[in-house]
Amino acid sequence: MIAIVGGGIGGLATAYQLASDGVEFTLFESSERLGGIVETVHRNGFIIECGPDSWVTEKPWARELAVELGLEDQVIPSNDQWRRTYVLQGGMRQTQLVPIPDGMRMMVPTKWGPLLESPLFSWQARLAYQREPKRAEELKHTAPAQDESVADFVRRHFGAEVGSAIAGPLLAAVFGGDIEQLSVRSVMPAFVRMEAEEGSLIQAIQRRAQPSSPAIFTTLASGLQTLIDRMAARVPAGSVRLRNPIERIEQDRGGWRLTTADGSETFDAVVLATPPHVTGPLLRQLNEQGGRMADLLPQQTTSAIVVALAFAPEQAARLRIPRGFGFVVPQAPGQSEVEQYPLLACTFVDQKFPGRVPPGAVLLRAFFGGRSCEALLKEPDDRLIERARLQLGRVLGPLPQTVETVVRRWPLSLPQYSVGHLDRMAELESLLSATPTLRLVGSAYYGVGLPDLVRQGRSIARSLSTPSAILRSGSFLSAP
Repeated sequence: MIAIVGGGIGGLATAYQLASDGVEFTLFESSERLGGIVETVHRNGFIIECGPDSWVTEKPWARELAVELGLEDQVIPSNDQWRRTYVLQGGMRQTQLVPIPDGMRMMVPTKWGPLLESPLFSWQARLAYQREPKRAEELKHTAPAQDESVADFVRRHFGAEVGSAIAGPLLAAVFGGDIEQLSVRSVMPAFVRMEAEEGSLIQAIQRRAQPSSPAIFTTLASGLQTLIDRMAARVPAGSVRLRNPIERIEQDRGGWRLTTADGSETFDAVVLATPPHVTGPLLRQLNEQGGRMADLLPQQTTSAIVVALAFAPEQAARLRIPRGFGFVVPQAPGQSEVEQYPLLACTFVDQKFPGRVPPGAVLLRAFFGGRSCEALLKEPDDRLIERARLQLGRVLGPLPQTVETVVRRWPLSLPQYSVGHLDRMAELESLLSATPTLRLVGSAYYGVGLPDLVRQGRSIARSLSTPSAILRSGSFLSAP
């Protein structure tokens, strides 16, 4: 019998795979629902994602699962013919939405024309871009042997301005973190490999550019909650314990004893699919080695708040929203009282995916995050909605009355992969190898996206499917 602690996407994927393999388990979830931050609300024809709204198409594991669950006809691509992301310039007082140049891959251009004509960058930054391919050999041979921050990596190639203007806000919208702290080898491994192979990122990415490529993002027509519901339907109902948090975990004669408010039970193996602020204290209960494991987990985790504002067609006609997927907001010191709780990004949901709103309607999703988001978590919904309206109104013009609103708070949901993260994960793997019946799954290890968590959960489950598989498993965190 296997215990799974945590019923978010990683824990549920683990449970689904174990059920598919005919392995008995019990899943303990502290909240009243499965799926973690994956949640979809349907109201008056609006499909509103409360957490992630899609997955990155090039990572195959979420789509494979959707097809396996009979959802192939639900899989839809983003409207990439309208794909454009803007960067807010001028702060929250004198705002201007400046489009990221066409053909950019994060901060690396595949086309020269749009970059050189873009008002997003100063002439000094454009000159740094032009010089980068000529520095290919220098960059290749001076690349550090150890990990570094995303900010340092970008500075070496393009200068500080490019980091603050584009790399910083784009990554903050995903990780809710600071590029001065984020590990480049964990967050942007493809670019690190390009540098090692060719030196110049521009040369490498232009050489790999395809005339046509799949849509950047993929989702489900009925919302991502459908993926959760389909997996949950395949899991035996008697194997799931909702509103049942684990209070203590301890080794017990070759197995594991887990204690809840209802009592104690023993299991042959345990999968901790909990966020690091929950996993750490549980590991520290074990022994000195468990304490060292806890020390290796991401020590900083930020929170996120999503505020969705839906506008009926007659109201939407009054909005001045440019064509595109949305905008990101660079963070800067010295923010005013209005700006001290930063808006990191806004998604134009009705433009990003088809079928999200009634004809002619508009759906906006504001994303608050980062360190200063913590102070917002206790604010009531109406205050958060007003804050979102105020900040979006400064960018998009006065907002009309909404027909629907949704607020979701996700405390401590974004682990920060700080510099040296992969080295710490390697040490954690080594420590776990001495305890082969303990596994860890979640966004704290090898990726925060939906496909990453699906892959981790299913891989860990397969490694636990038989006693012999447990002992010969090569990865206890399911490294990619």
